Amino acid sequence: MLSQTNTRNEMMGLVVLLVALACVPFAGNDYLTGVGFNLLMWIALASAWALFSALTGFISLGHVVFFGLGTYSMVLVWEHLPIWLALPVSGLAAAVFALVIALPVLRIRGPYFVILTLGIAELVKNIVLMVESSLGEASRILLDAPSIEALFYWMLACAFLAILAGFYVRKNPRWWLGLRALRANEEAAETVGVPVGRMKLMVLVASAFIVGAVGGVSALRSTYFEAGAAFDPMISFTMIAMTIIGGGDSLKGPVLGAIGLTLLQEVLWANFPQLYTVILGVLLTLFVLYVPGGLSGWMNRLLAKLFKKGSAANATPTADAAEAGGGK
Repeated sequence: MLSQTNTRNEMMGLVVLLVALACVPFAGNDYLTGVGFNLLMWIALASAWALFSALTGFISLGHVVFFGLGTYSMVLVWEHLPIWLALPVSGLAAAVFALVIALPVLRIRGPYFVILTLGIAELVKNIVLMVESSLGEASRILLDAPSIEALFYWMLACAFLAILAGFYVRKNPRWWLGLRALRANEEAAETVGVPVGRMKLMVLVASAFIVGAVGGVSALRSTYFEAGAAFDPMISFTMIAMTIIGGGDSLKGPVLGAIGLTLLQEVLWANFPQLYTVILGVLLTLFVLYVPGGLSGWMNRLLAKLFKKGSAANATPTADAAEAGGGK
């Protein structure tokens, strides 16, 4: 179990990271600002996915449906609402959808749940495609979108909200222990009084809200909507990959995974997209087989070994001094 001290330390470290990222637009470099925007987007998405799937054990391949609905909602309301209202609407659209599907979907577990979530995402994508086709709209363009600098800080707010939600769950023993029990054995957890139904519902809705809001900001960044791109299953797979590589149990794990894969994307995606996919598959295989705790777990073990060696080194001179004193 995570200690409260470790959780607070991780939160403080992540706040420092976000503050540092907040300085990126001041460099005046559009490329760096764009990279920072993408990094914050994936931090928010991976942390939101981990909030539900990593903590409950319900592996969702369909989280892209919340992203797509947030994007589509932004397209529909952008000309009618200011951004500070349009973004909550994007999040609420995804959250309401999560609330609607939660009752039947959360009754299923295991591989059937995984397949069902993917199927729901594809179903909603095709419904949106049919609606757009009936309206004579193959794609949409968003005019008068805010600058990349302004959108950067809205995405920063989404990333902070995702991390804050994860921090709240982990620092609250009732939530943390309840979700851990739910992941280990849902029936046993319910037997001992854990409100598993309410917990699953609340973390799913919270996760969906964050992902939907991120989708809304992303729509303004691209200024272009096409249903196939907005509901691309690769978005869900990337969230999962980042969480597995970073480690889903800790607060910093999804952030570490997002940083690593975002940098890998920047290096390889533009020129060698196929190579990026191959490397991603290899990394996932290696981490699942040999680093099950992800980068976060590996770092924790490394720090523990270094601390142990340091303590042993400090204890040796003290013991020698004690022996010398006893000899006198």
